[in-house]
Amino acid sequence: MRAHNRISFDGQVGLITGAAGGLGLAYSRLLAQRGAHVVMQDVGAGMDGTGGDPQRIAMAAAQLDGEGLTVQAESAGIASRSDCHARVAAILQQHGRLDFIIHNAGWVQYQPIDALDEDGFDPMMAIAAKAPLWLAQAAWPAMRAAGYGRIVLTTSDRALYPQYVQKGLAAYAAAKLAAVGIVNVLADEGAAHGIVVNAVSPVAKTRMWGIQGEPDELHPAAVAPGAAFLASAACREGGWILRASNGQFHATRNVEAVAVTYPRDLHAVSADSVEAVAAQWPAIAQATIEPR
Repeated sequence: MRAHNRISFDGQVGLITGAAGGLGLAYSRLLAQRGAHVVMQDVGAGMDGTGGDPQRIAMAAAQLDGEGLTVQAESAGIASRSDCHARVAAILQQHGRLDFIIHNAGWVQYQPIDALDEDGFDPMMAIAAKAPLWLAQAAWPAMRAAGYGRIVLTTSDRALYPQYVQKGLAAYAAAKLAAVGIVNVLADEGAAHGIVVNAVSPVAKTRMWGIQGEPDELHPAAVAPGAAFLASAACREGGWILRASNGQFHATRNVEAVAVTYPRDLHAVSADSVEAVAAQWPAIAQATIEPR
């Protein structure tokens, strides 16, 4: 096997949310093993995203501390813009820098469309879409001044691909797709300042699967190298979604077709009426339009 240059996080400070178990804990362990000082944030919420138990993150941080890693626990929340700004401000005040953010916090809540309400939708959007946006906003001035920053959001194959959706996850899917839109914009805004923004779409058996402890397959640690790469200086291009599962990785993003001159020529099927659209639907709905 070809030797690789070792990627180091020596001297860096990073924030990882949802770090008390599962993926967040695996990310924290790997980044700390590579030299980062990791601020591990988790409110210790229940499976439905409510409540809090500060002992969960305290115990997780103590576990990594016992492994000789440099981490600290943070149990305060990130459910609002002011919360997110406060978390970042505290890190900057204590450490004088914030090199990377991995937003992993979240949960799965099933509500079929006829039962979905704002009490289910709004908290999902707050933690999966708003929180990473507010964390990025809070960290942006410091990262811009440093000419360096890495921000990683979390999306899901359950939102990205129709064949993987599950009934009752409309709010979850909406929030996870919103994260992709945020990545696209922030990647463009950050490029000139050395701030690289991407998303990870992980699959691992964790508490969200109802798994307690180490799973028998789909281990969180097998996803962690991908998230760590996105948080590293070796990652120099933003706007990607890194699918990560079972020790395998695939980067994807929406890319415009060759020969399109947006928005006047989509290099696609022409139709001048409803009937024409209906008649040509098989060609219109092809996954790939062949060059004309």
